[in-house]
Amino acid sequence: MEPDLVTAPDLISVLNELRRREPIFHRPEFGSTRADFERMTAEDFWEIGASGRRYSRRYLLDVLDERRGAAEPHALETSDFQCRQLAVDCYLLTYTLRQDARVTRRSTIWRRASDGWKIVFHQGTEVAGG
Repeated sequence: MEPDLVTAPDLISVLNELRRREPIFHRPEFGSTRADFERMTAEDFWEIGASGRRYSRRYLLDVLDERRGAAEPHALETSDFQCRQLAVDCYLLTYTLRQDARVTRRSTIWRRASDGWKIVFHQGTEVAGG
């Protein structure tokens, strides 16, 4: 039933670059200000939350502004990373995120740009029964 989530050998370096950036917006070494988050997201970025709701880039940036400086509420544990190339300089990174008892599957579409990696799209889906 499970798909074969193996990263092609020629994408291992991309996988390693991107996995250090996940979960997105929780890695202060890649930025913690609104300007940092604007630089790391594509102009037309949007996401689907675990709730199934869609969120715009502007909404997400506003939420991140509200959270700035607050302690991280959960220990974040990532696993099961896989990377797949979708187009030239465009990659899908998937992984599992555990936040205490909550488990979600995450998908982020990343684009390599001249000024660094840009997040194009993100989705989190809660795993039934965790």
